[in-house]
Amino acid sequence: MWQEFIDQLLRYWPFGPESRWVIPVFLIVFFTMLANFLSNRVFGFLHERLSRTRTIWDDLLLNAARRPIAALIWVFGGAWAVEVIDRRTGTSLLEVVDPLRRMAVILLLTWFLVRLIKGAEQVLVSPDRVKNPMDLTTASAIGKLLRLSVIITAVLVMLQNFGYSISGVLAFGGIGGIAVGFAAKDLLANFFGGLMIYLDRPFKVGDWIRSPDQNIEGTVEDIGWRQTRIRTFDQRPLYVPNATFASISVENPSRMTHRRIYETIGVRYDDAHRVKQVIEDVQQMLREHEEIDQSQTLIVNLNRFGPSSLDFFIYTFTKTVNWVHYHEVKQDVLLRIMAIIEQHGAEVAFPTQTLHLASMPEGAQPAPVARPEPAVEHSR
Repeated sequence: MWQEFIDQLLRYWPFGPESRWVIPVFLIVFFTMLANFLSNRVFGFLHERLSRTRTIWDDLLLNAARRPIAALIWVFGGAWAVEVIDRRTGTSLLEVVDPLRRMAVILLLTWFLVRLIKGAEQVLVSPDRVKNPMDLTTASAIGKLLRLSVIITAVLVMLQNFGYSISGVLAFGGIGGIAVGFAAKDLLANFFGGLMIYLDRPFKVGDWIRSPDQNIEGTVEDIGWRQTRIRTFDQRPLYVPNATFASISVENPSRMTHRRIYETIGVRYDDAHRVKQVIEDVQQMLREHEEIDQSQTLIVNLNRFGPSSLDFFIYTFTKTVNWVHYHEVKQDVLLRIMAIIEQHGAEVAFPTQTLHLASMPEGAQPAPVARPEPAVEHSR
């Protein structure tokens, strides 16, 4: 039926028979555009319907497939048009286009899977879309592994379609891997360092970390396969090779359960008789403070006789781990301690020195101070 329709059109073709292939190619391009248009309308209709459902995976699948399917329609349409041109003109374009068409189908399928994995990775870490969001570092690691697996599989399938033996490629890869391993040992060390970070999870994206061994401190922004990007507190990016974390100690303050207040306060020696009551009131204040965790260690004790003060210390933990709020709580605690000291008529000590001058008996004369005689130079 399709061939009869084309033959009827060719009877009215005003040009030579050698250019009659233009009509079927034009129709193929027209129907390809029509199929693409209908595909977009269908996807739009499905998106409107599926967005009303609670399931997020149907929306994810639809969004991942929309652009690859549109490209696939054009691939099949273009290959069909080339086939018509080849049959009508006797060229050998089909021999080149046919393997390219198969390669394009594999690439579009790979594109679809990569988009699907990327979308799933974004969904799994979003608290607005899933009830129990996955850790960003874990989701990123799984997503990278899946995308790498899909890409490697697609490359092997394309090599097989082009007539290359996969077993030979794998054997060559095994032998070449040894040479590459020696040549790129630092790169492999960073790769396995990143793998250990993903497995051991000493920190994740968004954590504040620091190392007492090296000058590394800041917020983790990205954990790659070769290096980790850390944003320092002066907003500078710091790129640390992953192999570094295998040989240094890493502290993760983001995972602390409490923050500690450990301060020493000095009271004047003139207020020694008030120190005991001051310490008891400070301890009672901390027991009743709403921001102090009572399940943790709480100590308020006289600690030492300082050079110019009687020193007592406070040792307690706040409920918050937020750095800004912690300093607000600490300020409130110190202000309350100052108020308690003033309430008891005492004062916070500051460094002072007392000089005692001995008095002389009446009529006594100070001893003369011996002065050295000046040296006299004798000239000759």
